[in-house]
Amino acid sequence: MSYIKEVLGARELLSNLVLREVRGQYKRTIFGRLWSLVSPLASMLVYTFVFSFVFKVQPAKGDPSGLDVYAVWLLCGLLPWTFFANAVSSGMGSLVANAGLITKVYFPRLVLPVSAVFSVAYNWLFEMLILVLAILLVGGFVWPWLPFVVLMMVVLALFAAGIALLLSIANVYFRDTQYLLSIILQIWMYMTPIVYPITLVANQSARIGGLLGTPVTILDIYTLNPMLHFVEVFRTLLYDNTWPEVSDVVACVIWAVVAVVLGVWAFSRKEKRLAELL
Repeated sequence: MSYIKEVLGARELLSNLVLREVRGQYKRTIFGRLWSLVSPLASMLVYTFVFSFVFKVQPAKGDPSGLDVYAVWLLCGLLPWTFFANAVSSGMGSLVANAGLITKVYFPRLVLPVSAVFSVAYNWLFEMLILVLAILLVGGFVWPWLPFVVLMMVVLALFAAGIALLLSIANVYFRDTQYLLSIILQIWMYMTPIVYPITLVANQSARIGGLLGTPVTILDIYTLNPMLHFVEVFRTLLYDNTWPEVSDVVACVIWAVVAVVLGVWAFSRKEKRLAELL
């Protein structure tokens, strides 16, 4: 409890670090924060061409929204994933990037990865607002579900923060972590139903049946992916314009709680040696 109180006492430092990251990120650029949209929009154009026009991937229409726009369907899953990937990557490298500060001044080191996640979340909020406007333009009716969308954004941010805390410590001990993470994130993305609907996996799983003579199917293993549940929740709220499955929401909350608890526990145990190791 004393450690948590110490971290909570550093709220002002946390807010200053977040402001520093937000203000400095696009300093002296012409388009400013609009640059945060370039990467997801470029990815959307590439994935839309490859999967919608070349491979003819056709997700089901939004139910009950009736939306049938692959690019919008894609962004509903791509933006949460992009936030998660960027937040985890930034949080993981925050301790090494601030080694000079850590070795000179004492403060709760936990605020560094958390501030990195929060600064990425600020950009994500801006991107999600643009997505909501796009959904409204194509005929969606997302207003009633916006409060729950914001709540789930907080849950995903907590999950990302927990993972970032764990990896930031690992990156101090083993600098290979940053290179391994980039590979894992590439694989993880394609193992998540972002550019294709989960029905494709379900159909293949049903065709193959149980693995190695067991009742365990590919779909059973596939659904262990925590980001699958987050993507499904955001897509249901934003694209389908209806309430998500309770099981998906519960899974998201459980994963977030587990990640935060493990992250804070591991960080508090290893924090005292950071200055020495860096």
